[in-house]
Amino acid sequence: MVDLGCGPGTATAGLLQRWPEASILGLDSSPEMIELASSLVQPPGSTSRLDFGLADAATWAPEPSSLDVVISNATLQWLPRHVEHFGRWLAALRPGGALAFQVPGNFDAPTHTRLRDLASSARWGPRLATVDQGVHSLQPVDYHRTLRALGATVDAWETTYLHVLHGPDPVLEWVRGTALRPYLSVLDDAEADEFTGAYAEALRSAYPPGPTGETLLPFRRVFVVATAPANASSR
Repeated sequence: MVDLGCGPGTATAGLLQRWPEASILGLDSSPEMIELASSLVQPPGSTSRLDFGLADAATWAPEPSSLDVVISNATLQWLPRHVEHFGRWLAALRPGGALAFQVPGNFDAPTHTRLRDLASSARWGPRLATVDQGVHSLQPVDYHRTLRALGATVDAWETTYLHVLHGPDPVLEWVRGTALRPYLSVLDDAEADEFTGAYAEALRSAYPPGPTGETLLPFRRVFVVATAPANASSR
């Protein structure tokens, strides 16, 4: 089993708890994430094996028919044109193996539309013109059609979670390490503070706290499980 985009490995280790006799490899393009995950490695000779390594999902090329499961949790949205890699990943699966992934489907929510509007404003447009504002996840129906065309059996669905948040500017804190990160990475400290302040103000109007002081954040996610066809290795 491969966890593509494993981050610090905590969710990957959870897979081992679910399938204690599995051999699981977590892959990530960030050396920092792999360093964090290294403390979770299970040594050779144990009933199972948990290991981690560096790999870029865009260039990762596993051997055909070498894997039972490839999963990816909230990673593919960072990979433009990730559907172009599905054929290669399906071919890596043994017959009946599964490609399973989850991506955010909330790019039309105020968390993202307000951010894009701010980043393209007269104040910030010239400074943030190089930041990729593209949306890299599709609708469930598009994933279904793409994977069916490759011969897979597909189950695709969506779920909107209602997160109950607390504290000042809780939505800002929620997106600080995800949607906001690419913008802050190109700004100096003073600019980052100004940009974050303007974004926080926009979020307050879009997500006001309720009478109990709680802030509700709807978060839509798209899930796909594609089962490899019998002739997956020939693709």
